[in-house]
Amino acid sequence: MTSTRTDVLALGNAIVDVLASAEEDFLIAQKLTKGAMMLIDEARAESLFAAMGPARIVSGGSAANTIAGLASFGGKGAFIGKVRADELGKLYRHDLTSLGVAFGTADATEGPATARSFIIVTPDGERTMNTYLGACQGLSLADVDEKAVESADIVYLEGYLWDPPAAKEAFRKASEIAHRAGGRVAITLSDSFCVDRYRDEFIGLIRNRTVDLVFANEHELKSLYQTADFDTALSWLRSENILAVVTRSEKGALAVTPDGIVEEPVFPVERVVDATGAGDLFAAGFLYGLTSGRETRDSLRLGALAAAEIISHVGARPDVSLKTLAGNEGLL
Repeated sequence: MTSTRTDVLALGNAIVDVLASAEEDFLIAQKLTKGAMMLIDEARAESLFAAMGPARIVSGGSAANTIAGLASFGGKGAFIGKVRADELGKLYRHDLTSLGVAFGTADATEGPATARSFIIVTPDGERTMNTYLGACQGLSLADVDEKAVESADIVYLEGYLWDPPAAKEAFRKASEIAHRAGGRVAITLSDSFCVDRYRDEFIGLIRNRTVDLVFANEHELKSLYQTADFDTALSWLRSENILAVVTRSEKGALAVTPDGIVEEPVFPVERVVDATGAGDLFAAGFLYGLTSGRETRDSLRLGALAAAEIISHVGARPDVSLKTLAGNEGLL
């Protein structure tokens, strides 16, 4: 990675998505929790793949999807994540660097294969993820490129990284380096089940200002504050006095700022084909707006536009230029 300025540097799990459509009965037969992300071992990964219908293989990973979206808007992004030096690892690196994203993390030359997430998409567009972390779990302190972190305006951290202990330490190191260099740190809470596992630690990251910006969806926020009432959860979030973005599916999204709450509706789509990556791409649009000096409402609108594009097709990477779409909507 070079020492030139970067808009956003993301640390995340480098995962290849294996997507297939299925009816609700498939989820029941496979004992899957609809809408959740579950961690699985290699044996379960193989059995689930064998049971799935025709699949589409595309590069994914939550934080990497966000950086891909940022690049599609014209932002300058970088990524730290671990792949194995295997065929899927080569595919993953090519897909990200071809977008102009800096990806200097060294490949793992031994150990588990490149990570895979088996994503079942039901007719309502909801996605159920079953993830074999594989090589992702090898991300360590040694992979945190200090100069790359120092050069980033925002370091964006994926909540899923809290699962592997070594990656958690890399996460903390990156935050410390970013703050010493005058940068900001953002986190996405990733998944309500992830929040259930690490609630106290995530709240600690917010309250000790390890992070400066929080991204969450409605379910993750309610899980964080252990309440079924959104307004109660939002009140708790406001009391943290931190910049936060909360997505609410068809209800739109809002930003909690020092000046109050800013709300923005969704961009309409004809049909939700696949919700995979909606939150990731919303974050991409908001981060692009934030790093390019736009007002909060415009940043929310950019996020809503990116989310609308991604749910209109299968896969979690944009099919068209988000910069062009935003220009057509008068947002750039």
